[in-house]
Amino acid sequence: MSRDAVRTVRAGRRTVEVHRPDKVLFPGGEGGAEEYTKADLVDYYRAVAPFMLPHLRGRPLMLERHPDGVDGPRFMQKNTPEHYPDWIGRVEVGKEGGTVRHTVCDDTATLLYLADQAALTLHRWLSRVGDVERPDRMVFDLDPAGDDFPAVREAAGLLGELLDELELPSALMTTGSRGLHVVVPLIGSQNVDEVREFARDVADVLVAERPGRLTTAARKKDRGGRLYLDIQRNAYAQTAVAPFTVRALPGAPVATPLSWDQLDDPALHARRWTIADAVDQARTRPWAGITGRARSLGPARRRLDSVRG
Repeated sequence: MSRDAVRTVRAGRRTVEVHRPDKVLFPGGEGGAEEYTKADLVDYYRAVAPFMLPHLRGRPLMLERHPDGVDGPRFMQKNTPEHYPDWIGRVEVGKEGGTVRHTVCDDTATLLYLADQAALTLHRWLSRVGDVERPDRMVFDLDPAGDDFPAVREAAGLLGELLDELELPSALMTTGSRGLHVVVPLIGSQNVDEVREFARDVADVLVAERPGRLTTAARKKDRGGRLYLDIQRNAYAQTAVAPFTVRALPGAPVATPLSWDQLDDPALHARRWTIADAVDQARTRPWAGITGRARSLGPARRRLDSVRG
Protein backbone atom coordinates (compact mmCIF):
# COMPACT_ATOMS: atom_id res chain seq x y z
CA MET A 1 0.00 0.00 0.00
CA SER A 2 1.34 3.44 -0.90
CA ARG A 3 2.24 6.20 1.54
CA ASP A 4 -0.85 8.11 0.35
CA ALA A 5 -3.24 5.21 0.91
CA VAL A 6 -6.50 5.97 2.72
CA ARG A 7 -8.95 3.50 4.25
CA THR A 8 -12.49 4.55 5.12
CA VAL A 9 -14.18 3.17 8.22
CA ARG A 10 -17.86 3.50 9.03
CA ALA A 11 -18.67 4.64 12.58
CA GLY A 12 -22.36 5.22 13.21
CA ARG A 13 -23.57 8.01 10.92
CA ARG A 14 -20.05 9.07 10.02
CA THR A 15 -17.23 7.82 7.86
CA VAL A 16 -13.69 8.28 9.15
CA GLU A 17 -10.64 8.31 6.90
CA VAL A 18 -7.63 6.35 8.11
CA HIS A 19 -4.45 7.59 6.45
CA ARG A 20 -1.55 5.21 5.84
CA PRO A 21 -3.28 2.29 7.59
CA ASP A 22 -0.27 0.02 7.04
CA LYS A 23 2.06 2.33 8.95
CA VAL A 24 3.71 0.34 11.75
CA LEU A 25 3.08 2.00 15.12
CA PHE A 26 4.27 -0.88 17.32
CA PRO A 27 7.32 -2.63 15.84
CA GLY A 28 7.58 -6.28 16.70
CA GLY A 29 10.50 -8.30 17.93
CA GLU A 30 11.39 -6.77 21.30
CA GLY A 31 10.85 -9.47 23.88
CA GLY A 32 8.71 -11.37 21.39
CA ALA A 33 6.30 -8.45 21.01
CA GLU A 34 3.84 -8.52 18.13
CA GLU A 35 3.88 -5.89 15.38
CA TYR A 36 0.81 -3.67 15.06
CA THR A 37 -0.13 -1.10 12.43
CA LYS A 38 -2.39 1.92 12.49
CA ALA A 39 -5.11 -0.26 10.96
CA ASP A 40 -4.76 -2.66 13.90
CA LEU A 41 -5.09 0.25 16.33
CA VAL A 42 -8.21 1.53 14.56
CA ASP A 43 -9.76 -1.94 14.47
CA TYR A 44 -9.11 -2.38 18.19
CA TYR A 45 -10.65 0.95 19.15
CA ARG A 46 -13.64 0.28 16.92
CA ALA A 47 -14.23 -3.09 18.61
CA VAL A 48 -13.73 -1.83 22.16
CA ALA A 49 -15.70 1.40 21.70
CA PRO A 50 -18.98 0.11 23.29
CA PHE A 51 -17.07 -0.71 26.46
CA MET A 52 -14.67 2.26 26.44
CA LEU A 53 -16.94 5.18 25.56
CA PRO A 54 -18.89 5.18 28.86
CA HIS A 55 -15.56 5.98 30.56
CA LEU A 56 -14.77 8.82 28.13
CA ARG A 57 -18.03 10.64 27.47
CA GLY A 58 -18.20 14.15 28.82
CA ARG A 59 -14.61 14.19 30.08
CA PRO A 60 -11.77 16.47 28.96
CA LEU A 61 -8.94 14.44 27.45
CA MET A 62 -5.21 14.77 27.12
CA LEU A 63 -3.95 12.93 24.06
CA GLU A 64 -0.62 11.11 23.94
CA ARG A 65 0.35 11.15 20.26
CA HIS A 66 3.10 9.18 18.53
CA PRO A 67 2.98 10.16 14.83
CA ASP A 68 5.96 7.93 13.98
CA GLY A 69 5.04 5.06 16.29
CA VAL A 70 6.28 4.14 19.74
CA ASP A 71 9.93 4.37 18.67
CA GLY A 72 9.53 7.97 17.52
CA PRO A 73 8.94 11.23 19.37
CA ARG A 74 5.79 11.73 21.39
CA PHE A 75 3.89 14.81 22.40
CA MET A 76 1.07 15.43 24.86
CA GLN A 77 -1.81 17.33 23.32
CA LYS A 78 -4.22 19.29 25.50
CA ASN A 79 -5.49 21.97 23.13
CA THR A 80 -7.71 20.76 20.28
CA PRO A 81 -6.21 21.78 16.91
CA GLU A 82 -8.28 24.04 14.68
CA HIS A 83 -8.21 21.49 11.86
CA TYR A 84 -10.13 18.86 13.83
CA PRO A 85 -13.64 18.33 12.38
CA ASP A 86 -16.36 20.47 13.92
CA TRP A 87 -18.31 17.35 14.95
CA ILE A 88 -15.61 16.46 17.48
CA GLY A 89 -16.48 17.68 20.97
CA ARG A 90 -14.46 20.33 22.77
CA VAL A 91 -14.62 21.95 26.19
CA GLU A 92 -12.93 25.10 27.43
CA VAL A 93 -11.54 24.72 30.96
CA GLY A 94 -9.61 27.08 33.14
CA LYS A 95 -5.88 26.97 33.77
CA GLU A 96 -3.51 29.39 35.44
CA GLY A 97 -3.42 32.48 33.27
CA GLY A 98 -6.00 31.35 30.74
CA THR A 99 -7.95 28.40 29.37
CA VAL A 100 -7.39 25.15 27.50
CA ARG A 101 -9.75 23.73 24.88
CA HIS A 102 -9.67 19.98 25.47
CA THR A 103 -11.01 17.33 23.13
CA VAL A 104 -14.02 15.34 24.38
CA CYS A 105 -14.67 11.87 22.94
CA ASP A 106 -18.39 11.09 22.99
CA ASP A 107 -18.69 8.66 20.08
CA THR A 108 -16.95 5.97 18.06
CA ALA A 109 -16.19 8.28 15.14
CA THR A 110 -14.19 10.60 17.40
CA LEU A 111 -12.32 7.64 18.89
CA LEU A 112 -11.34 6.43 15.41
CA TYR A 113 -10.37 9.92 14.27
CA LEU A 114 -8.03 10.20 17.25
CA ALA A 115 -6.54 6.80 16.40
CA ASP A 116 -5.87 8.06 12.87
CA GLN A 117 -4.05 10.99 14.49
CA ALA A 118 -1.82 8.41 16.24
CA ALA A 119 -3.29 9.34 19.61
CA LEU A 120 -2.28 5.98 21.06
CA THR A 121 -3.15 6.70 24.69
CA LEU A 122 -6.09 8.70 26.00
CA HIS A 123 -5.68 10.31 29.42
CA ARG A 124 -9.01 11.39 30.94
CA TRP A 125 -10.00 13.86 33.61
CA LEU A 126 -11.66 12.42 36.72
CA SER A 127 -14.48 14.96 36.41
CA ARG A 128 -16.96 15.83 33.68
CA VAL A 129 -17.54 18.96 31.66
CA GLY A 130 -20.64 19.92 33.69
CA ASP A 131 -18.58 20.51 36.83
CA VAL A 132 -14.85 20.04 36.38
CA GLU A 133 -14.22 21.03 40.01
CA ARG A 134 -16.13 18.01 41.38
CA PRO A 135 -14.68 14.61 40.39
CA ASP A 136 -16.87 11.54 40.04
CA ARG A 137 -13.84 9.26 40.20
CA MET A 138 -11.07 8.88 42.75
CA VAL A 139 -7.94 7.03 41.62
CA PHE A 140 -5.08 5.41 43.50
CA ASP A 141 -2.11 4.61 41.25
CA LEU A 142 -0.02 1.74 42.63
CA ASP A 143 3.43 2.37 41.19
CA PRO A 144 6.10 -0.22 42.07
CA ALA A 145 9.84 0.19 42.18
CA GLY A 146 10.91 -1.58 38.99
CA ASP A 147 8.67 -4.40 37.83
CA ASP A 148 7.80 -5.72 41.29
CA PHE A 149 4.24 -6.82 40.54
CA PRO A 150 3.90 -8.96 43.71
CA ALA A 151 4.25 -5.69 45.65
CA VAL A 152 1.47 -4.20 43.50
CA ARG A 153 -0.77 -7.19 44.17
CA GLU A 154 -0.15 -6.90 47.93
CA ALA A 155 -0.83 -3.15 47.99
CA ALA A 156 -4.03 -3.56 45.97
CA GLY A 157 -5.31 -6.16 48.41
CA LEU A 158 -4.59 -3.92 51.41
CA LEU A 159 -6.20 -0.91 49.75
CA GLY A 160 -9.25 -2.90 48.71
CA GLU A 161 -9.74 -4.13 52.27
CA LEU A 162 -9.51 -0.59 53.66
CA LEU A 163 -11.97 0.76 51.11
CA ASP A 164 -14.37 -2.06 51.99
CA GLU A 165 -14.05 -1.05 55.65
CA LEU A 166 -14.92 2.51 54.62
CA GLU A 167 -17.90 1.12 52.65
CA LEU A 168 -16.61 2.51 49.37
CA PRO A 169 -17.02 0.35 46.26
CA SER A 170 -13.84 0.05 44.22
CA ALA A 171 -12.61 -1.38 40.94
CA LEU A 172 -9.25 -2.59 39.63
CA MET A 173 -7.51 -1.80 36.36
CA THR A 174 -4.13 -2.75 34.98
CA THR A 175 -2.25 0.33 33.82
CA GLY A 176 -0.75 -1.45 30.83
CA SER A 177 2.64 -0.32 32.14
CA ARG A 178 3.86 -1.48 35.57
CA GLY A 179 1.09 -1.20 38.14
CA LEU A 180 -2.60 -1.13 38.92
CA HIS A 181 -5.18 1.60 39.40
CA VAL A 182 -7.82 1.29 42.09
CA VAL A 183 -10.83 3.38 41.07
CA VAL A 184 -13.61 4.57 43.39
CA PRO A 185 -16.84 5.94 41.81
CA LEU A 186 -18.13 9.14 43.43
CA ILE A 187 -21.37 11.09 43.11
CA GLY A 188 -19.45 14.34 42.62
CA SER A 189 -20.54 16.04 45.83
CA GLN A 190 -17.00 16.88 47.02
CA ASN A 191 -14.63 19.28 45.32
CA VAL A 192 -11.27 18.26 43.93
CA ASP A 193 -9.32 19.38 47.01
CA GLU A 194 -11.55 17.35 49.34
CA VAL A 195 -11.19 14.25 47.18
CA ARG A 196 -7.42 14.57 47.01
CA GLU A 197 -7.18 15.10 50.78
CA PHE A 198 -9.31 12.03 51.40
CA ALA A 199 -7.14 9.94 49.05
CA ARG A 200 -4.00 11.22 50.80
CA ASP A 201 -5.39 10.22 54.22
CA VAL A 202 -6.29 6.73 52.97
CA ALA A 203 -2.77 6.30 51.58
CA ASP A 204 -1.26 7.54 54.86
CA VAL A 205 -3.19 4.87 56.80
CA LEU A 206 -1.73 2.14 54.58
CA VAL A 207 1.80 3.57 54.80
CA ALA A 208 1.53 3.64 58.59
CA GLU A 209 0.65 -0.09 58.50
CA ARG A 210 3.44 -1.03 56.06
CA PRO A 211 6.11 1.69 56.34
CA GLY A 212 8.81 -0.61 54.99
CA ARG A 213 6.87 -1.51 51.87
CA LEU A 214 4.69 1.50 50.99
CA THR A 215 5.31 5.23 50.61
CA THR A 216 3.64 8.45 49.50
CA ALA A 217 6.99 10.11 48.70
CA ALA A 218 6.64 11.81 45.32
CA ARG A 219 10.40 11.91 44.68
CA LYS A 220 11.89 8.61 43.54
CA LYS A 221 15.04 9.18 45.57
CA ASP A 222 12.93 9.23 48.74
CA ARG A 223 11.09 5.97 48.10
CA GLY A 224 13.86 3.55 49.00
CA GLY A 225 12.55 0.75 46.81
CA ARG A 226 9.05 0.95 48.30
CA LEU A 227 5.83 0.94 46.28
CA TYR A 228 4.52 4.45 45.64
CA LEU A 229 0.87 5.11 46.51
CA ASP A 230 0.27 7.92 44.03
CA ILE A 231 -2.82 10.02 44.79
CA GLN A 232 -1.74 13.08 42.76
CA ARG A 233 -4.02 12.20 39.86
CA ASN A 234 -6.88 13.49 41.99
CA ALA A 235 -5.67 17.10 41.70
CA TYR A 236 -7.35 19.64 39.43
CA ALA A 237 -6.57 19.19 35.71
CA GLN A 238 -4.63 15.98 36.37
CA THR A 239 -5.49 12.90 34.34
CA ALA A 240 -5.41 9.12 34.52
CA VAL A 241 -5.15 6.66 31.66
CA ALA A 242 -8.62 5.77 30.43
CA PRO A 243 -9.98 2.23 30.77
CA PHE A 244 -9.22 0.20 27.62
CA THR A 245 -6.74 2.72 26.25
CA VAL A 246 -3.60 1.43 24.52
CA ARG A 247 -0.22 2.23 26.03
CA ALA A 248 2.72 3.36 23.92
CA LEU A 249 4.86 0.34 24.73
CA PRO A 250 6.10 -2.71 22.77
CA GLY A 251 3.31 -5.19 22.10
CA ALA A 252 0.54 -2.57 22.49
CA PRO A 253 -0.53 -3.38 26.07
CA VAL A 254 -3.90 -2.07 27.21
CA ALA A 255 -5.04 -0.48 30.48
CA THR A 256 -7.68 -3.07 31.27
CA PRO A 257 -10.41 -3.29 33.93
CA LEU A 258 -10.50 -6.55 35.87
CA SER A 259 -12.47 -8.03 38.74
CA TRP A 260 -11.13 -8.31 42.27
CA ASP A 261 -11.21 -12.10 41.89
CA GLN A 262 -8.69 -11.81 39.06
CA LEU A 263 -6.17 -10.24 41.41
CA ASP A 264 -5.33 -13.79 42.55
CA ASP A 265 -4.67 -15.01 39.00
CA PRO A 266 -0.97 -16.06 38.88
CA ALA A 267 -0.84 -14.95 35.23
CA LEU A 268 -1.83 -11.39 36.10
CA HIS A 269 0.64 -8.57 35.49
CA ALA A 270 0.37 -4.94 34.46
CA ARG A 271 0.64 -5.73 30.73
CA ARG A 272 -1.53 -8.85 30.86
CA TRP A 273 -3.85 -7.67 28.06
CA THR A 274 -2.98 -6.19 24.67
CA ILE A 275 -5.00 -5.05 21.69
CA ALA A 276 -5.10 -8.74 20.69
CA ASP A 277 -7.27 -9.83 23.65
CA ALA A 278 -8.45 -6.83 25.70
CA VAL A 279 -11.84 -6.86 23.95
CA ASP A 280 -12.40 -10.42 25.18
CA GLN A 281 -11.75 -9.20 28.73
CA ALA A 282 -14.08 -6.25 28.17
CA ARG A 283 -16.91 -8.58 27.19
CA THR A 284 -16.76 -10.18 30.65
CA ARG A 285 -17.82 -6.75 32.04
CA PRO A 286 -15.54 -6.91 35.09
CA TRP A 287 -16.83 -3.59 36.45
CA ALA A 288 -20.51 -4.52 36.17
CA GLY A 289 -22.40 -2.93 39.02
CA ILE A 290 -19.45 -0.87 40.30
CA THR A 291 -19.89 2.40 38.41
CA GLY A 292 -23.56 2.46 39.37
CA ARG A 293 -22.70 2.38 43.08
CA ALA A 294 -21.15 5.84 43.35
CA ARG A 295 -20.83 7.26 46.86
CA SER A 296 -20.36 10.53 48.67
CA LEU A 297 -17.18 10.75 50.74
CA GLY A 298 -19.00 12.25 53.74
CA PRO A 299 -19.86 8.99 55.56
CA ALA A 300 -16.54 7.43 54.45
CA ARG A 301 -14.67 10.43 55.90
CA ARG A 302 -16.23 9.78 59.32
CA ARG A 303 -15.28 6.11 59.13
CA LEU A 304 -11.75 6.98 58.01
CA ASP A 305 -11.30 9.44 60.87
CA SER A 306 -12.39 6.66 63.23
CA VAL A 307 -9.82 4.29 61.74
CA ARG A 308 -7.10 6.92 62.07
CA GLY A 309 -8.33 7.95 65.54
